[in-house]
Amino acid sequence: MKPSTHKTLTLYQYFTIGFGSIVGTGWVLMVGDWVTLGGGPLAAMIAFAVGAVCLLPIGAVLGELSAALPTSGGIIDYIERSFGRRTAFFAGWLLVFGDGVLCPWESLAMATILTELVADFCPWLKSVYLYTIAGSPVYLFPVMIALLFSVGVIVQNFRGVNHMAALQKWLTRALFLGVAVAVAVSLVYGSPTYVLPLYAHVAGATGVAAADTFLAGIAAVLVLTPFFYTGLDTIPDQAEEASETMDWAKFGQIIVMALVASAVFYGVCIYSFSTIVPWTEFVLRPIPALAVLKDIHPALYMVMVAIAFIGPLGPMNALFSATARILLAMGRKRMLPSVFGELHPKTGTPMAANRFLAVLTVIGPFLGHRLLLPLTTIAALAFIVPCTLTAMACWRMRDREPDLRRPYRVPGGKFCIGSGIVCGMGITLLLVWPWGSVSLSAVEWAILLVWLMLGYVLYAYRGQRDA
Repeated sequence: MKPSTHKTLTLYQYFTIGFGSIVGTGWVLMVGDWVTLGGGPLAAMIAFAVGAVCLLPIGAVLGELSAALPTSGGIIDYIERSFGRRTAFFAGWLLVFGDGVLCPWESLAMATILTELVADFCPWLKSVYLYTIAGSPVYLFPVMIALLFSVGVIVQNFRGVNHMAALQKWLTRALFLGVAVAVAVSLVYGSPTYVLPLYAHVAGATGVAAADTFLAGIAAVLVLTPFFYTGLDTIPDQAEEASETMDWAKFGQIIVMALVASAVFYGVCIYSFSTIVPWTEFVLRPIPALAVLKDIHPALYMVMVAIAFIGPLGPMNALFSATARILLAMGRKRMLPSVFGELHPKTGTPMAANRFLAVLTVIGPFLGHRLLLPLTTIAALAFIVPCTLTAMACWRMRDREPDLRRPYRVPGGKFCIGSGIVCGMGITLLLVWPWGSVSLSAVEWAILLVWLMLGYVLYAYRGQRDA
């Protein structure tokens, strides 16, 4: 009997997978950079709200298509049906980067927390120096501890989707505890007046500088938001593993709900942390979200450090699983070597895809924390382009396949679908426009080019292997 995926996931599990994959630990590590880039918390909050509004139509599109065609890595199928094989491969390979890079990114984030924070009271963590990369020193013990936790996530994904979903539920609860701490501290120790001035040109502790104007500040943060909403596609990517009793109309709604909940979460975090002390002082501290808590009480600091440390496990867990399903779909369609399309006979997991992502994930802690921001920008582009193509596919399928059963339909019909296309193209243009202040740098383009070349080699190898 041919192995198949296990159909067990419920609506609540899909919500925790989507929300937990979007909201990881970026809100702790990078909230200072968001506020600095925007020239203040107001611009950062507006940018995340606008980013969510731009992605809402895309979320609805994913809901319609995944409810109509519930298959692993469904985005590949939607785009192939509308634009052909080559476009589907290009979109899929980009999405493997946009989603898959979060696995090593989150693993690197864990090593960064250990090196930059925990080492303050556990100096032995820095006792064995390895090397410096891109100006970031790398130490043995933070790398080893980050690898240990990362391997735990990898093992859960090899064991099957139920184990992955159980871990995700627990990690999502930890995220809500973290934001509750931030809100409570802001209410007790902070002041709403600390959000002023509404705009100021300040250089942050990491060397990031504010944009020249308030509107430019919003744009600078806006182009990063697709990365921090990456994970929106984890729900449709695993639609094939939905419970046999799934209500597919509600399934489509869950994607939008996860996006809205994430936007509210980010907005609350930015406001809460930025009003514990005046934000112009807040951004001057290394990892300011934790620094301000340390000044108030060591216990609060320790709680948030612990939450920040386990926070990366949520996106790593969900995106590892979702990216494996994208690779599975590409393997099934012979866009990649056919081994990627094979499932384990007992666990129903894509073994070759899991092995590929396991290697990618364990590389993360060795990279050095200065690569966090460049990877963020590239992954934003690699995420938004396939999402935009998916919205275009939805538009075309409304005309070409009007009789396709759609348990959930995009509210507003083609107007909403078209809005998703326009918003996706707008964010893409901001990232690729060579004279823009927020476009990809030469280094970022080089990293993306190497990734695309790797995809071409695998695509060519697939042609030789399966010929």
